[in-house]
Amino acid sequence: MKQCIENPNDVDWVSFWTERLATKVDKDWDKAAPGFFKRTHKEDYDDALFDMLILDEHDTVLDVGCGEGSVTIPIAKKVKQVIGLDSSPKMLEYLEKRAVENDISNIETILKPIENIKYDEIGDVDVVVCSRSLNGIIPIDEVLSELNKIANKYVFITIFGPENKKIEKDFDKRIGKQTENFPDYNYFFNILYNMGIYANVQRFDLNNYREYDSIDEAVDNGKFRLDLYTESEKEELKKYLSEILTKDEETGKLFNVKDKADWIMVWWKQY
Repeated sequence: MKQCIENPNDVDWVSFWTERLATKVDKDWDKAAPGFFKRTHKEDYDDALFDMLILDEHDTVLDVGCGEGSVTIPIAKKVKQVIGLDSSPKMLEYLEKRAVENDISNIETILKPIENIKYDEIGDVDVVVCSRSLNGIIPIDEVLSELNKIANKYVFITIFGPENKKIEKDFDKRIGKQTENFPDYNYFFNILYNMGIYANVQRFDLNNYREYDSIDEAVDNGKFRLDLYTESEKEELKKYLSEILTKDEETGKLFNVKDKADWIMVWWKQY
C-alpha cells in the first residue's frame, strides 16, 4: 500500500535530493579549469544574474564555488571585498591571475570544498552568492544552514531550471547513456521551506542561444561530460552536433535554438 503523507512539510526532501545524486560522478575541476578560463561566455546569464543581485559598495561578499572568477571579478568591482571559495587549486590560480590582469586587490581566496563550509571558519559577510555551484552538493541542508548563518543581508543561489541540458539529454538518449540526474529545483525550494527559510524563486529570462565557430568548439564547450565518454562516443557527439547545428549565414556561427541555458534564482533576505 502506498504511504499517504497528510502534511507536505513531512516529506523528507533532503533524502530525495541525496537519492537523485547517488550516481553522480564528480568532475575533475583542475582539469577543466583551463577551458573555463579561456572560454568566452556567449550567453546572457551574467547580465541576468547581476540584474538580480542586490549589492552596494560597502558590502563583503562570499562567492561560493567561484571557479576561475567569471562572477567574482565583476562582483569585486562593485563591492568592498569578495571571498572566493572553491575546491580546485587550478581554478583559484586562474581567478588570482584574472584579478591581477584587472588590477583588482579586494579578493581573498579560500581553497575548500563547498561541503566543508563552516560559519566558524568564514565568519560574517553581507551577501552570499552561489552561482551555478550547488546542484550536486551533498549534504545540501547542512551547507544551506551554514550559508544562512554566514550571510547578514542576502543569499543568492542559482540552480538548474527544468529545461536545462536539453541538447545533452537528447545526445545521451541517442547513445543509450544516462544523463546526470540532478535534483529539480522544486526539491531545493522545499528543503529551504522545511528549514524555515522562505525564499523567493525567479526563473532567468534568457534569450541568447549558444553560438560556436566550429564543431570542435561545440564539443569542447564545457556542457558535455567528455570525461565520461569513450572515444567512439566523442566521435558520435561530433556527428550529432553536425546534424543539429545550423550555420548563421550572416555571422558564420553554428547554433541550435534549443541550445541555451535554463537557470533559477533562489534568494532570500535576512531579517
